[in-house]
Amino acid sequence: MTTYESDIKTISSNEEVVFGILSDLNNLKKIQEQAPATDKVKDLEFDTDSCSFVVEGFGKVGFRVIEREPFKTVKFESENAPVKVNVWIQLKPVAENQTALRLTIKADLPTMIKMMVDKKLKEGVNVVADLLAKSLNK
Repeated sequence: MTTYESDIKTISSNEEVVFGILSDLNNLKKIQEQAPATDKVKDLEFDTDSCSFVVEGFGKVGFRVIEREPFKTVKFESENAPVKVNVWIQLKPVAENQTALRLTIKADLPTMIKMMVDKKLKEGVNVVADLLAKSLNK
């Protein structure tokens, strides 16, 4: 498994509020509305425990919540993906109304696929963490 970790992002809210938003994937609709439009990701669908989307040139991919540890972690596992991918959103209180967020991706990538997507995943994990932090800070 190859691991990609975002930089630590700070959110101006306590960990209970942040966890409440991130642990219900229906809330991704609000984040999606604030995200810059892209032609590469389309047909986003959400419910409480899962999300799916179509990636241009790749197909439909989904993630399902597999564990929620209140106020600390939300863990996801890939569905309909050619490789196994796990995602963790980790939260840690910094101050009364500040929470640190780190996004971690672990992917079981064959060597050829890793060579093709390694740089994009290294950048992408921070892009997603930035998007989450910016939308949660509003």
